[in-house]
Amino acid sequence: MKKCKMKIRNETGVFMEKKRTVIKVGTSTLTYENGKINYRRVEQLCKVLSDLQNRGEQVIFVSSGAIAVGMGKAGLDKRPSETKKKQALAAIGQCELMFMYDKLFGEYNHSVAQLLLTRYAVETEQKRQNVINTIDELLKMNIIPVINENDTVTIDELEGNNFGDNDMLSAIVAGLVSADRLIILTDIDGLYDSNPRTNPNAKKLDVIEKINAEILEMAAGTGSNRGTGGMITKLHAADYATKRGVEVSVINGSNPENLYEVIDGKKIGTKFLPVK
Repeated sequence: MKKCKMKIRNETGVFMEKKRTVIKVGTSTLTYENGKINYRRVEQLCKVLSDLQNRGEQVIFVSSGAIAVGMGKAGLDKRPSETKKKQALAAIGQCELMFMYDKLFGEYNHSVAQLLLTRYAVETEQKRQNVINTIDELLKMNIIPVINENDTVTIDELEGNNFGDNDMLSAIVAGLVSADRLIILTDIDGLYDSNPRTNPNAKKLDVIEKINAEILEMAAGTGSNRGTGGMITKLHAADYATKRGVEVSVINGSNPENLYEVIDGKKIGTKFLPVK
């Protein structure tokens, strides 16, 4: 697919292509252990994304967290198992999430637009093109797209077999819009050769050239009480995106300023190189 990029002038007046960056944030990054919103971190994240947009990045934001935020709003401390309750919480939380993003991005003079997608929105070429056209136009208007799965309509993800806690959704979006990079923010520092939560001697892998069966076996755990994804879903997402020419980084989202480190090419998290 041909990349559709805009050009900007750098400090010396030379035209440069804008980099297109998809940033996915997980539920555990957006909330505290009790499920309530971590406003300090969310505000930092919105500030960094706004700054990246200001410096020339085309930012596409894939945000989890609707169900967890809905849990906090409804006063629940445990994720329900019933699909219809998850749907209701997603509806409550999505409203709260977008209200928060609209307010916080607005403080840094940026507007956001909401896109709620399902697997069926990208199953045909025409539908895929509709999604691409919408995102392209929003980026031309300097508006940050905020994307989530439409949990109230499509229950597959809630039952564990659709996009996969937005990790795969972010990879699909990155492939659709021919992104230069996908950055996944999570609650650990990257991919380790064993589970760092149970093995203090686990070693982080800085660069992965190819995702194979051995790499997939290193993923462990199923995520926190507030989310549904784990490292395995991130590896599947990275595998999908890198095969479509997208560089993928998995980093710790506890400090949103780590995004600068990735974009500046510094060694942080785990980087998955595009398949050539």
